[in-house]
Amino acid sequence: MTRPCDMLPPVRGSVVRDAALKEMVWFRAGGAAEVLFRPADVEDLAMFLAARSGDLPIHVIGVGSNLLVRDGGIPGAVVRLPASFGKIEASGSRVRAGAAALDAAVARTAADAGIAGLEFLRGVPGTVGGALRMNAGCYGREIADIFVAATALDGHGNKVTLTCGEMGFSYRKTTAGDDLIFVEAVFEGTPDKPEAIKARMEELAANREASQPIRAKTGGSTFKNPPGLKAWELIDRAGCRGLTHGAAQVSEKHCNFLINTGDATASDIEALGEEVKRRVWEREGVALEWEIKRVGVPLAAGVRP
Repeated sequence: MTRPCDMLPPVRGSVVRDAALKEMVWFRAGGAAEVLFRPADVEDLAMFLAARSGDLPIHVIGVGSNLLVRDGGIPGAVVRLPASFGKIEASGSRVRAGAAALDAAVARTAADAGIAGLEFLRGVPGTVGGALRMNAGCYGREIADIFVAATALDGHGNKVTLTCGEMGFSYRKTTAGDDLIFVEAVFEGTPDKPEAIKARMEELAANREASQPIRAKTGGSTFKNPPGLKAWELIDRAGCRGLTHGAAQVSEKHCNFLINTGDATASDIEALGEEVKRRVWEREGVALEWEIKRVGVPLAAGVRP
């Protein structure tokens, strides 16, 4: 029987079948993509989307900083934007960045240009595309605070421009259609001296280094903060600091982080997260919501990759 991935349209970028994703995500765990597509440019991506089979699932991944790929892998086509989608330009009080640009690189470009207000991006792991999709933020700031407009391709390859109102930002999410693939965004800050901006960025980076296990194999903050509460405090009070499942562990340094201490599977990590949720519910009566995006299919019970 012919599957959607068996008949792919011609592209100028690269296509790899049964592509391992484990080394592309920060957890260093998980299965393969049925197909991994790296488009050559926006036009190549648009043509692929326009010509693909209508029942071919599409998933987009960046650098995998806030992502858990289940051990059974991701069916359909996984799109990973290459470096050509990562250009950053500053002009006046605005910064234009490709969706594959690292958030930290956007912050540095803004600082060099004397544009303040984007410093928090220094502490946001991942790329602009992912930051747009989850309205990423830290230290009291988020994407919605600096957002001007975004350019995306819809599921048919049509180019769409979105304003802040059309993005529908709220805490760690947007109402922008799931079929949209962001390719570029424009952010705006305010003028300031580059030295002052860089000093604030360095302070943020030092605070992050001191309080988070950023050098571990982790997916960043695991759960969203419930309204008026802090997820890490709930997790700590529920006795989950240092809790393990296989080689997955709740970080001792910051217990809203799950870490892979060795050869943890995605199933180990997800099961640990679900156990944390259960204990917090029993202890605090609060239902934690995953912030980490979990994609793909699990393996059959008892089967390890």
